[in-house]
Amino acid sequence: MSHPEPVARRMYDLVEPIGLVPYFADESDEALMALGLRNPWDAYFAGRAAPLGRDVPADVVHAIFYNFAPGEVARHVPRVWDLTTPEAALAARERGCVAGMRRILGDLADDPAVTRVGDLLLKAATSAPVEGRPLYAALRALPVPQEPVARLWHAATLLREHRGDGHTVALLTEGIGGTEAHVLHALSIDLPAEKFGRVWHLPAAQLTAVIDGMRARGLVGTDGWLTAAGRATKERVEATTDRLAEAPYDALSPEELGCLIAGLAPISAAFRAVFPL
Repeated sequence: MSHPEPVARRMYDLVEPIGLVPYFADESDEALMALGLRNPWDAYFAGRAAPLGRDVPADVVHAIFYNFAPGEVARHVPRVWDLTTPEAALAARERGCVAGMRRILGDLADDPAVTRVGDLLLKAATSAPVEGRPLYAALRALPVPQEPVARLWHAATLLREHRGDGHTVALLTEGIGGTEAHVLHALSIDLPAEKFGRVWHLPAAQLTAVIDGMRARGLVGTDGWLTAAGRATKERVEATTDRLAEAPYDALSPEELGCLIAGLAPISAAFRAVFPL
């Protein structure tokens, strides 16, 4: 069922704070590092790549994740699988995320609304086609948790990775590479690329080469900021991403969608209040 107005952007605003729990709630990293992983980046790659299995090479994980600089994935994959297993990483990630969500939500975590919202969100999250969306498809193959908070987190993660797979398509369509995507985003929010969290650590010469390449294509001006063409490219990427993220919500009736939006609002607000969004 298609809706009269596009809903993907509105749902992104509501779902994204829940999908960010593994990256902003300490409990997730703590649970993963208790398995013997060496640092938070080990935890990141083990937790996020676990649905793909232990035999997927670093180059394939790099291709699916898309926006890491060359060599970053290979510093962790497959070495994390010498320290733990994908099955253990999945269980620890879920356990840590549920603990973090319960801490942040407080009494709201046991409100019946969490169960209702989780069921509706899961209905949307498991309804979209998997073709062309490798990480979403891998997550879809996992068992669905029954505990309400875990179920809500699982649904939000499915939708986040569904959108992420589509975002990669949008970037590819515009010819924007993985590191370039971070530069494009940083400059679009008026933040110098060298201060952006996902690329500030890169060697200066490497980051300069990326920016120079974008300048040669007319995306970045001589002043170091996005040109009109660069801003238009960013807008097209976001519009395409939104359009490709609509499919899950077609499974919901207008009444179900209204209930979902209303129920998600206070839950999302609780995470927005503590995460640096």
